[in-house]
Amino acid sequence: METTSVLKFERISSRKAGDIANAIQGMPVNEALNITTFSDRKAAALFGKALKSAIANAEHNNGADVEELYVKRAVAEQGPTLRRGFYGARGMFKPIAKRTSHIRVVLSDERA
Repeated sequence: METTSVLKFERISSRKAGDIANAIQGMPVNEALNITTFSDRKAAALFGKALKSAIANAEHNNGADVEELYVKRAVAEQGPTLRRGFYGARGMFKPIAKRTSHIRVVLSDERA
């Protein structure tokens, strides 16, 4: 049994969020929640939010036991990029790419 939770259009680049995804992948849910709770990174808070949502989905929709759940897959996929910018020296336009991510957490009751 698998349960999925997705946070869409979060204002963080997928490269910055990827290392937290790699850190919690394959862990039991309790350890993954500890990592996301006590990390100072913005991505950790976002993955914690998605993880709590996936746990609630597993309990409510599938009747799963929280103690047996593992993080099967945690991914920060690239979302759309907002194109912004400002005018710099000599009136030249300086582009800025404001990147977004889709954060996906998949929980399973089978050890990966």
